[in-house]
Parts: sequence; C-alpha cells; structure tokens
Amino acid sequence: MARPITLIDLFAGCGGMTAGFVAAKGYKPIMAVELERAAAATYAANFGESHMHWGDIAQVPDEDIPQADMIIGGPPCQGFSNLGTRDVNDPRNKLWKEYIRFVRHARPKVFVIENVDRFRKSSEFELLQAEVRPGGLLADYELTHALLLAADYGAPQRRKRTIVIGSRIGKIPMPEATHEPTQLLGKKSWRTVRDAIAELPERPGETELPQRTSTVFGQAVPGPFKSTELHIRRNPTERSLERYDHIPPGGGRFDLPDHLLSRCWREKKTGTTDVMGRMRWDQPSLTIRTEFYKPEKGQYLHPQWDPEDPSKRVNRPITHREAARLQTFPDEFVWHGTKVEIARQIGNAVPPVLAQAIAEHLKPYLHRTVPAPRQQQTAVEA
Repeated sequence: MARPITLIDLFAGCGGMTAGFVAAKGYKPIMAVELERAAAATYAANFGESHMHWGDIAQVPDEDIPQADMIIGGPPCQGFSNLGTRDVNDPRNKLWKEYIRFVRHARPKVFVIENVDRFRKSSEFELLQAEVRPGGLLADYELTHALLLAADYGAPQRRKRTIVIGSRIGKIPMPEATHEPTQLLGKKSWRTVRDAIAELPERPGETELPQRTSTVFGQAVPGPFKSTELHIRRNPTERSLERYDHIPPGGGRFDLPDHLLSRCWREKKTGTTDVMGRMRWDQPSLTIRTEFYKPEKGQYLHPQWDPEDPSKRVNRPITHREAARLQTFPDEFVWHGTKVEIARQIGNAVPPVLAQAIAEHLKPYLHRTVPAPRQQQTAVEA
C-alpha cells in the first residue's frame, strides 16, 4: 500500500477541510493551526490534540514546520467578503503571507487555498499570482483556480467558494462536478434540504447545550457535544413567530404585511432578498453563514410550511444540528464551545464533501514523483 499523504491544515477552524481529506482515505494530518480556542478544541476532539497548534500562526517558528505532502487551508476572508468591510488593508487579509511561509518551509507537492468568491478579484490574489512567476517565492509552483459551487459536489447548499490549487508536480485541473440541478448531463441530482434534515425532529425540546466541560490545551472548554445535542431551538418573541408564519418556502421579508415590517425594511424596498427567508424542501439551501440561527440574517427558516393549515408550519430557524447537516458534517463529529462559538465554526467551515471531492481528485497526482524545480528561487523573504 502507498504510504499516507501527510497533511497540514492552516487556519483549520473546526476541521471541515481536514474531515473531507480524512474521509477520502490515505491522508494523514500531521499539523494544524487555529487561533480560536473553541474551534481548535473541536478539531482536537475529532482528529487529535497532539498535532493541533492553538495560537497565532505568526508565532509558529520556521523550525517547527514539518515537511508535508499537502497543505490546505483558508486564510481569514472577512476583508474580501461581500458581508465584510472589503478593506484591502484589513490585517486579516495579510495572513495569506503566513500560508506562503508554511509552503516555503514544508515544501508540499500540492497546496490548496479556499476562500470567498471575491478572493480572485482581490489585490492579495494578484500578489499570490506574482509569487509563482519567475523570481517569486513560489516560483516552482503552478496555480489553477476556479469558483466552485458546493452543490455541484454533493453538498445540499449553494455555497460558492474560490479554490486555488498550487502544484510543483505539474499543473492540476479542478475536479469535475459530480452533481447538477437538471440531470441533463448524466450526473447525480443536487442534494436538497429534504435529503439533509427531513428525518430530524421538527420541534426540538431543548434550548441549551448540556452543562459539560472538558480540559483541552490545559484549559476548561465547553463540550464535547454530540451532534444530536446540537438540535436546540430558540425562544422567539410572539412578534417574531407572527412574522415567521407569513413566510412561505422561498419567501422572505417582502412577504410580510406592513404592520410586521421593521422600520429599516419598510424604508428599504430593494436588496437583501433572502432576509427573513424560508428554505425550500426540494432545493439546496443558500449559504450557511455563522449566524444561521437568526432569520433576519438570511434564508434560515425551517422549510416546513403548509399554505392551508397553520398547525403544519414549523416557525423557527434551523438548529445547529441542521446547519451542520447542510454543511455535510458527519453525525459522529463532536463539538466544543458555546452555542455562538459552535455556530461560527459551522458557518465558517468548508463543507467536508467539497473537501473530499478535492482530496479524491488530488490523490493520483500526489503519488507522482516530484520533478526538478522549474528554476532556482532568487527572491528574498519579505
């Protein structure tokens, strides 16, 4: 059997990307780096604490970076995001340079960067492309990049992400889609919200996570919690329940009568069409973000709604467990953190099935022999 493909996960979050690579078989995580304690603890609970570095990536010494076949990860993207400041000077956007530092020292055959769709239009991406040109810090790598839709790879979610593949073993194309909406191309049908959450209880009984802590990295952290324990509901106000009751599948704030509109919605007649939205059973969800438990943030109401019988309507936002299902986390995954911290972990993650599709696609390339460098690198470290 081929030896395991060694893997480093940077800005690892709770480990969504690692989960996909591990599910693809043949990959062995040997190092992960994550700044947020709860997310790092979740990663450690699922993949091991010994190789997780909890802390600032800039504080990891060069000599502690091991050789590896693969590096994966998504540098923080809030500065690029449509929901962020779009500030090119946002210091979080500079963290991609730390990613490059790890590539320089680990010398992987292949690296994968995951980011928001706007990343390819950013000044930081232009600088990354410059580094693979002659004289650049990554001059012996070739880049392939594309905007991938998670639904095309088996996720029940229309989540668009930029994927960049860097290779020093020959240029690698993007994986072909395995799913599509019409079945005209002979692929599998998109997975739907129904596929992901239909059998889960419509009316969860609990509103809080269990009172449980454990010691991770020498500190007490809430958890671990089983996925079944994440099926928790909120306690909306009567006014919120009345709003939810007016919104059909695929609808949103524009379906509300005037007396239920907030002032900002009443004055803003266009835009934010998914706000206070209800999912559709037989379509993928829209992007699951970090505040999916707040319907005012997007299309996060449970899809069950009967036009004739109000008693057959489920007037609540999706639960943490349902969000994790829509993100394709396996049910055996366990979690650390508060409700808000776990929601952030879920919303920030790469859907594991998308990561798995990339991992499966890369395996044949990673077993190739590394060719001689294209040129001697002459650039000086910044």
